[in-house]
Amino acid sequence: MVFTRVTAVYYSATGNTRLIARRVADLMAGQLELPLEEFDFTLPAARQENRSFTQEDLVVFAVPVYAGRVPNKLLPYVREGVSGGGACAVPVVTFGNRSFDDGLIELRNLLEDNGFHTIAGAAFATSHVFSDRIAPDRPDQRDLAILTQFARDVAGKAAALKAPPVPVRVAGRDPVGPYYTPLGTDGKPAVFLKAKPVTDASRCDNCGLCAKVCPMGSVQTAAPWEVTEVCIKCQACIKACPTGAKYFDDPALLSHIAMLEQHYTRRAEPACFLV
Repeated sequence: MVFTRVTAVYYSATGNTRLIARRVADLMAGQLELPLEEFDFTLPAARQENRSFTQEDLVVFAVPVYAGRVPNKLLPYVREGVSGGGACAVPVVTFGNRSFDDGLIELRNLLEDNGFHTIAGAAFATSHVFSDRIAPDRPDQRDLAILTQFARDVAGKAAALKAPPVPVRVAGRDPVGPYYTPLGTDGKPAVFLKAKPVTDASRCDNCGLCAKVCPMGSVQTAAPWEVTEVCIKCQACIKACPTGAKYFDDPALLSHIAMLEQHYTRRAEPACFLV
C-alpha cells in the first residue's frame, strides 16, 4: 500500500490526548518520510465539518475515554462526520489512570464501521483531569519511550502492508459493555450528571476564555458564569481559567474524585496492540 500523508485526528479538551496523538503521528510521519496534518474536532465549530479520507491516508485517531468508553456526546460525530474511504487507521485512547475499559475496542469498531482499516491500537494513561494527585506528570519519560517504540513499530507495519489488514485485535469486550458507574467514597453510585462548574465572582475577570474552550459550547461568552447547555465534566474551562475562578462543588462529583484518589493512584501502564 502507498501512503501520501499521516493525519492526527483528535478530540482533546485539556490537551492530554492532543499531546499523545500528535507525538505518535509525528513519529510515524518522520519514519515514513510523509507530511503530517492535523484535524482537531474538540470545539463545536470543527464538528460542523465532515472529513473524508482515502486509501492513501494513514490516520492516528485519538480520543479520551469517559467512564471507560468513547465520550457519548462525541459518538454522533465519530459515527457520521468522519469517513475512512479505505484509509488505514490507528485508534488511540487516553485514560486517567483507572482503566480504559472498552474504550479502545469501541473506537476500533467505530472506525472499522466508517470505512477505516485499523492496523494498530494503543491506550495511554495521562494525568487525570479531576485531580492532580492521580497520574501526575503523565505521560512521563517511561510512557514516551513506549510511545516512541509503538509509533516506530506501526510505521514499519504500515510500510510493509501489501493489502488492507484484518482489524487489529485490542483489549475489551465486543460487543462493548455499559459505561463505568462512578462510585463515591461510600462505594455507592455517585450521580453527578447534572453537575456544572461554578464561578467565583471575586476572581472572574470576564476574559471569556472558558467559553472559547468549552467543547459543548455551553459556557456563555457574555456571561461566563452561566452554563446553559450540557456539561460533560471535561474540566476544559477549569484548566484554562487564568485566575482559578472555575470549580466544581457538586458533592457527588467531589466524593467520586475522593474515591479515585483513594484507589487509583497506582501506576497504570500503556497498552499497545499491533496484531
